[in-house]
Amino acid sequence: MRRFAKTLSRIGGLALLTTALCCALLTLVGITHRVRPAVHTFSQTSRGTAVRTVDVENTHRTYWLHIPPSYDKTKLIPLVLVFHGGGGQPQQIERHTGFSDLADRDGFIVAYPEGIDKHWNDGRENAPQVDDVEFVSALIEDIARSFNVDRKRIYATGISNGGMFSQRLACELSGTIAAIASVAASMPDALAVRCKPARPISVLMINGTDDPLIPYGGGALPRTTVGGKVLSTPDTIKFWVDHNKCSQKPTSMLLPDQDQQDDTRVRRENYTQCASGVGVELDAVEGGGHTLPGTRQYLPERLIGKTSREINGSETIWSFFKRHPAK
Repeated sequence: MRRFAKTLSRIGGLALLTTALCCALLTLVGITHRVRPAVHTFSQTSRGTAVRTVDVENTHRTYWLHIPPSYDKTKLIPLVLVFHGGGGQPQQIERHTGFSDLADRDGFIVAYPEGIDKHWNDGRENAPQVDDVEFVSALIEDIARSFNVDRKRIYATGISNGGMFSQRLACELSGTIAAIASVAASMPDALAVRCKPARPISVLMINGTDDPLIPYGGGALPRTTVGGKVLSTPDTIKFWVDHNKCSQKPTSMLLPDQDQQDDTRVRRENYTQCASGVGVELDAVEGGGHTLPGTRQYLPERLIGKTSREINGSETIWSFFKRHPAK
């Protein structure tokens, strides 16, 4: 059991509901923001990643920051924020997603913020009242003071609880963030009724149709510690299609079957002709579970469902971001 609990901690996508069930679960959270001056300290870790701390509302908040070796202070550079899931940690999501390797290859900065008590405030009714949106605003400004961040290429992505929080950032920071990508997550019902983005924003969703924790069809989340309800994946996509004034009919294609042994396929729906040149895209992983495609099967299928090998989720996200800077 101790080894199993350690395995749960490594992934950063789930939290343990009961030891009797030995089941990986989520915790999700939500609130408003005000940006105040932030100060930081930092310590160096391996592979060019530093741990930095900002003061937000008299609370020390921590994030991991990876700078690619090719960084040139005379040139603008994109910034990608990667949010761990409920129960996770920055170093775990860094390893799991491989975004630091992508940053080194393609030349962008990547930050891995750390949630208080390993969770994010994603806007559900019973979420702990932590001002995570202000934290994100503060850390963006903190990074921009130290590095030549391209303000038109700031992006956010997350898995599970982190994916739902990315949806919230699209609602509240659309003037700062150019695009978001949420994985194994949909928009909470309580967030949807008050989500009023200030401008169009590009949105990518990667969801498994057989996710046992965040149902593709939406509804209650009985296997999470915070509970609440979420919109279905199609309804979440429709929310963003309507907000962005996109064409209602997507181009849809079934991607080639790259791994005939994984029992999954990816159906890609791309919504075009959106306002301000933004885009909305859904990668529906048919047969996929509560997982990021292309990564390891971090828990048994009976707990989280299948991990698809049809696409590399992190590569897909970064490719989407590259195509959708702010206009």
